[in-house]
Amino acid sequence: MIRKVVMLQLLMCLSVVSFAKKKHKHKHGDKKATAAASAKTDKKKDKGPKPYNKVITDKAITKQGLFTVHHVDDKWYFEIPDSILQREMMVTTRYSKIAGGGGVYAGELEGRKTVMWEKGPDDNVFLRVVTVISVADSTNEIFKAVSNSNMYSIAGAFDIAAFGKDSNSVVIDVTDFFNGDNHPVSLSDFTKKRFNLSTQFKDRTYISGIHTYPINTEVRVVRTFKSTPPMGPSRPGGFPSKTLPDAYVAGAVTMEMNNSFVLLPKEPMQKRFFDPRVGFFADAFEKYEDGQQKVDPQIFAVRWRLEAKPEDMQKWKRGELVEPKKPIVYYIDPATPKKWRKYLIQGINDWQVAFEQAGFKNAIMGKEWDPTDSSMNLEDARYSVVRYLPSDVPNAYGPNVHDPRSGEIIESHIGWYHNVMKLVHDWYFIQAAAVDPRARKMVFDDELMGQLIRFVSSHEVGHTLGLRHNMGSSSRTPVEKLRDKAWVEAHGHTASIMDYARFNYVAQPGDGIQDAGMFPRIGDYDRWAIQWGYKATFAADEKEDKKIVNRWVIDSLKANPRLWFGTETNRYDPHSQTEDLGDNSMVASRYGILNLKRIIPKLPEWTKEEADKYDNLETMYNAAIKQYYRYMGHVLKNVGGVYEMPKSVEQVGEDVYEPTPDSIQKSAVAFLNKELFATPEWLLDKDILNKISNPVDAESITSIQVGILNSLLSADRMNRMAVNENRYGAKNVYTLDEMITDLSDGIWSELKTRKTIDGYRRSLQKAYVDALEGVVNPAKPKGSRAQTILNNNWNTDAVSEARANLVMLKRKVDAAIPGTSDKMSKYHLQDVSNRIKKALDPKG
Repeated sequence: MIRKVVMLQLLMCLSVVSFAKKKHKHKHGDKKATAAASAKTDKKKDKGPKPYNKVITDKAITKQGLFTVHHVDDKWYFEIPDSILQREMMVTTRYSKIAGGGGVYAGELEGRKTVMWEKGPDDNVFLRVVTVISVADSTNEIFKAVSNSNMYSIAGAFDIAAFGKDSNSVVIDVTDFFNGDNHPVSLSDFTKKRFNLSTQFKDRTYISGIHTYPINTEVRVVRTFKSTPPMGPSRPGGFPSKTLPDAYVAGAVTMEMNNSFVLLPKEPMQKRFFDPRVGFFADAFEKYEDGQQKVDPQIFAVRWRLEAKPEDMQKWKRGELVEPKKPIVYYIDPATPKKWRKYLIQGINDWQVAFEQAGFKNAIMGKEWDPTDSSMNLEDARYSVVRYLPSDVPNAYGPNVHDPRSGEIIESHIGWYHNVMKLVHDWYFIQAAAVDPRARKMVFDDELMGQLIRFVSSHEVGHTLGLRHNMGSSSRTPVEKLRDKAWVEAHGHTASIMDYARFNYVAQPGDGIQDAGMFPRIGDYDRWAIQWGYKATFAADEKEDKKIVNRWVIDSLKANPRLWFGTETNRYDPHSQTEDLGDNSMVASRYGILNLKRIIPKLPEWTKEEADKYDNLETMYNAAIKQYYRYMGHVLKNVGGVYEMPKSVEQVGEDVYEPTPDSIQKSAVAFLNKELFATPEWLLDKDILNKISNPVDAESITSIQVGILNSLLSADRMNRMAVNENRYGAKNVYTLDEMITDLSDGIWSELKTRKTIDGYRRSLQKAYVDALEGVVNPAKPKGSRAQTILNNNWNTDAVSEARANLVMLKRKVDAAIPGTSDKMSKYHLQDVSNRIKKALDPKG
């Protein structure tokens, strides 16, 4: 007990000593803490907003605009009015200058984001990135829930350096932000991986200039990134990347980039809701309201804001043509070769007729860029430009930058690759040389090339107006009308320049059809689509507008079927195809083949140029083969096809889906048997092949035959045909059994005729067996989606049909072997019999 008391006293003493020590230490700590707090306060005071003239000194170079921009020594400041804090802005990032070898060119878009500036809690300003996913009106109780579930990320934070002279603006230092590798204004992670770029060098990155205008501010930055070339071959299955040539010689890649901050309208443009019967690009978000019983998906068309001037408003409402308050203007890049500029401008101006149908005159125009005007900047977001890109890529493209809240297009830069001229040359040569002597050479006259440029210009401008490809438009022209000179020159060979209908390859030499019947141009559908997108309904709200334009679609399509839109993404509807013409693929393709048969023997003569090593001949022969392949593909899509015609509920009794008529499908298989699977000897011109093709190379004809056959006998197509039969009845469709029977009779015709089976046919027949074996014994797929597809096909009649046909084919082959006199044909049939046996019993 005594021991316990002693221990307790000892502990108490130690506790007192310890407490005393802590207390003594705390006294000194108090002084230090007070000093630190005081220093922190002084530092914060020193760091906080300073008087305006202490920041924006007499040395400042100041420019007024969306942001007032101040350049003081090596610092750049934005002075942001309070009135635009929390206003949404679009930031677009483009390449002003770019290292070569990456397939990216000056003027092209790297990225776009919606942002807003807002005051932070501690004398600072945040830059937030806005992602429009879900919205609600602030007057609704659900607004708070939507806001809490859609917080915008902070992409940048800036100390307030000073308040404006009138205290209704904030001044922030943006130097480090733009010089830094910050996501909203620099390269995306995807681009860095694509070009094998890593960290940004601080000492080789700098702001080269900032310009500001009434609704936008432009920031140009030179950025240098580290890039280490890979050692050895790239890892299989890795991220696809392309190291730029500069990386090998400098270990770095330098580029100049331009960021455009564009103020979006305070009140978004009234939306026009998307309709699948009219081909507009669309944007979307979800809208929440207190009175809803389900979420309202807002899917709306992307289009320019065209409105009448205030003084013309009554004329506009009366249906008179008026000039828009702000017309759509495209400028031609001054880097464009001068002789092509007028044709690019003509392609732009061609759309004026469409806008007149929508109620506007002088609504769209092309202009040459004025290089003497120092106030004009190619990257300035106020200007839409056709940018001329020094590329060997044979292409062009027409994007747009739009307000994600309403679909309003803000600006567009069309990408025009220099080598697009090769593309249109080869198309026109192969599709038109049989009827147009101007097309029979490797270098076209300027006027012909100019008209080809004009057509591509119109097509790409259409995209920038919001229009998607209308791959179904050409299917609304009867094939025989394509040979009717008067009709086709009056109406065009397709109703839409947004189709991939290229040139009138159906026209024959004796038809006498001129340019108006050969070239694509703004057609019925294009004028109608612009009318749908841009004509005002003067509806009270978007819901009423939706009802009005729905009635437009129903009435207009009923009056003129050529206004039909066929989406470019429809895999199964033979009406919607690329590069095709007319309402019947078989008839149109036969005409096309007749013209190819006229062109191919003339290729050595028409492609001849001094010192050429048959490169021209090889190029154009391959182009002819590719055209032939397209014809086969057009026909193929009819087999197992499903027509799709979107409707609204007002169109009572009309179905959206129906199978391609059995007579059409049957004629498609007959066409393939005759024009493809029976060896097309006319394509095997030895006078050409012996000059351009090594006999050990893969035969293009065999590749086409096998490719089409594998698609025809794919489990997916066979299953689709079985499903159609189940839904619509065997009497109303071309059945799977009929298709395989017709196909087999064509491909295996030698079993009856006992004719020699040539090398192409032997390869084709082996491929036939392999294709059916692939249905009966499918390879194990990788990935859950592939497994689902396999399971869906495995449990259908496609497998049963394939197995039954292999059994029947083996009987026929075995019966034909004894009567086959040609040695190679007999060996082939014996091999086929053995292959079928293994296919039916892999483990036997």
